[in-house]
Amino acid sequence: MEPESIRTSEAHQYIGKQVRLHGHVHAIRKLGNLAFLVLRDAKGLLQIVVDQQDQLAVIEELGLESTIIATGEVKAQNKASNGAELLLSQLQVLSLSAGPLPVEINKESKLESLSLSAMLDYRPLTLRAPAVRAIFKLETEICRAFREFLTKESFVEIHSPKIVATGTEGGAQLFTVDYFGRKAYLAQSPQFYKQMMVGVFERVFEIGPVYRAEEHETSRHLNEYISMDYEMGFIESEQDVINLEVRLLQHIFAHLQEVCTAELSLLGAQAPVIKHIPQITLAEAFVILTEKLGWKPQSNGAPDLDPEGERLLCQHFLETEACDLVFVTRYPRESRPFYAMPLNELTRSFDLLFRGLEVTTGGQRIHSHEELVHSIKSRGMEPEAFNDYLQCFRYGMPPHGGLAIGLERLTKQLLNLSNVRLASLFPRDRNRVSP
Repeated sequence: MEPESIRTSEAHQYIGKQVRLHGHVHAIRKLGNLAFLVLRDAKGLLQIVVDQQDQLAVIEELGLESTIIATGEVKAQNKASNGAELLLSQLQVLSLSAGPLPVEINKESKLESLSLSAMLDYRPLTLRAPAVRAIFKLETEICRAFREFLTKESFVEIHSPKIVATGTEGGAQLFTVDYFGRKAYLAQSPQFYKQMMVGVFERVFEIGPVYRAEEHETSRHLNEYISMDYEMGFIESEQDVINLEVRLLQHIFAHLQEVCTAELSLLGAQAPVIKHIPQITLAEAFVILTEKLGWKPQSNGAPDLDPEGERLLCQHFLETEACDLVFVTRYPRESRPFYAMPLNELTRSFDLLFRGLEVTTGGQRIHSHEELVHSIKSRGMEPEAFNDYLQCFRYGMPPHGGLAIGLERLTKQLLNLSNVRLASLFPRDRNRVSP
């Protein structure tokens, strides 16, 4: 009878049985006539005990990250994290590592001491490290929970084009594409298409890449990132969008705490338990920051919060309301896109700050064709450039609104990562287009 193929995480269920496992050589320790090999697969780590001379000779040829199939008997091992180890009886080498690793990924202390550039230059290798891999397991589950929650709330998933004729914000921060001799752009956002599809399905969502040609070089900016968007029709105000996000985040964080316990523990993180998320207007935020917290606002451009202001505001609400998230509402018209629903000189828009960083932007949108055309003209743009977008408004659109959540930013804050690039598989910034 052939040994059953199992994963490392299942080994404790097979004590006393013959099994097969496949994976990478994560670590090797040789002690004379005995060797301990740690095998890593997609589910975790398992120690393998090697005591046969012929197998010890094979071990001598193995390098870290070689791929193998190991067969043997599972033994109980109380000192192991998964309560088991494998006594090797047969070893099949699938591929040998070419030589010493350029960066050490099997020692946590070595991994933590890597520079950001080394971590990213050797990304195909560093992603194999359990602590790095855990980041992207969490992102997978964030997307899964996002999709699951919205589907249950009668949202329909869409997939909008990423090559577009015009920008959602009037042409700023756009990557230009030569599209068969014509000028096109990489999409800054699925915003226009989300709004069009509200007229079709009423409630839609999308998870996909967006592109911003910003020349930032900070720990919080990427030029390509994953945006989790939703748009909903027949709302009364932006509060409908906000209330749904509160419930969405409650679901996402509860889901992570349930299915990613090992990953959160490995990364020393805990998903917040949200009971409520406070709201404050931008004007009120300025008062708290300047009068109570000693913050000095930037003087250039429209009123807004800088990174220090965001950090101080979140710290304030953590101390006063035991919540490290806060909605900031009522941004001025000049600091929001032309489609933001106006409220005198302000807008029905908002940001959500999480532990000192903006992770969501959203609000109610203009649904009147006439008002939308006026808003476009007021920004010095030509409505004709937006004819395709305006078409759906010309023939009736309900009051609607939505938001966008930056996946990498949300993950960065959840895990207290030092740089948003660490939450991107293969980050793209102003200096990096590889690997």
